[in-house]
Amino acid sequence: MKIKGAFTAGVALLLSLAGGVALAPSASAAGARPGFQLPFPCGQTWTGITGSGAHQSWEIDFNRGGTAGADLGDTVVASAAGKVVISAHQGSANGFGNLVKIDHGGGWTSYYAHLRVRSVSAGTQVAQGQKIGEVGNSTKPGNSLAPHLHYEVRTSGSYPGNVQKAVFNGATFGYPTQTLTSKNCSGGGTTRTNKNPSPSTNPHSPEEVCGRGYKVIDKAALGSAGTVYLLYNASNANNCVTTIKSTSIGKATATSAYLEVKKQKRLTDSGNFAYYAGPVRAAAKKTCVKWGGKAGSSVYDSPFEHCG
Repeated sequence: MKIKGAFTAGVALLLSLAGGVALAPSASAAGARPGFQLPFPCGQTWTGITGSGAHQSWEIDFNRGGTAGADLGDTVVASAAGKVVISAHQGSANGFGNLVKIDHGGGWTSYYAHLRVRSVSAGTQVAQGQKIGEVGNSTKPGNSLAPHLHYEVRTSGSYPGNVQKAVFNGATFGYPTQTLTSKNCSGGGTTRTNKNPSPSTNPHSPEEVCGRGYKVIDKAALGSAGTVYLLYNASNANNCVTTIKSTSIGKATATSAYLEVKKQKRLTDSGNFAYYAGPVRAAAKKTCVKWGGKAGSSVYDSPFEHCG
């Protein structure tokens, strides 16, 4: 299991957000629970934790990776379809920072906090699995926290009594901590039946996976199984590597991506992924990098290059 320690220290979530309909706070008083999935792309594995002093009841912080900044910029998707009712930085109001709140109807809402980037605007209808932002560490002035996604499900009523236990893919989250693989495989709302269990093309691009500011500077084909990409962000001199699958899309198969900055330890994301491996990011200003990945039986390993 890979989990970061104490990534919520010092965060105080002080106030509830206005805008809910005044109904009873219990789940039984709300309408039918939406079919929530993990708020991350299909096939990714994340660890959630709750119960710290910064949290109330059933709130969850999610991370993956073994270092404090490994998740920064990772894609966050809607856990169920609905209408975005808040997309804003909360300023000094509370510790949420960049927040997206989605109304799923029937008195159910979901919250996605501390985002680095918000990808949707208030009033937008979103599909389950649609990108709504990126993992970050935004918060109110004076707070400091490592990147993670703070996630909640609420019914209408008064906070914190209206926070409900999270249910993903029909199973209640294993409080206080559990590692899960996302089944949020709708690909932005495209329904897949048994006759068409997976899309013919990968819905994810290398720029989407690595995040805002990254541009492709090199790539290598992995046979017909996929392509591994090297990207660069000129604003912070960071490189990023991701392997995008071309076959078995939507099915979890062995896929990997790695980035090695010269004289530093290699960073690798490897596992059974439905769409892509990565992002793997590292600072490499005026430093050579070695990069590569695997999809299917094909492997690519670069020499040390891109030294500028």
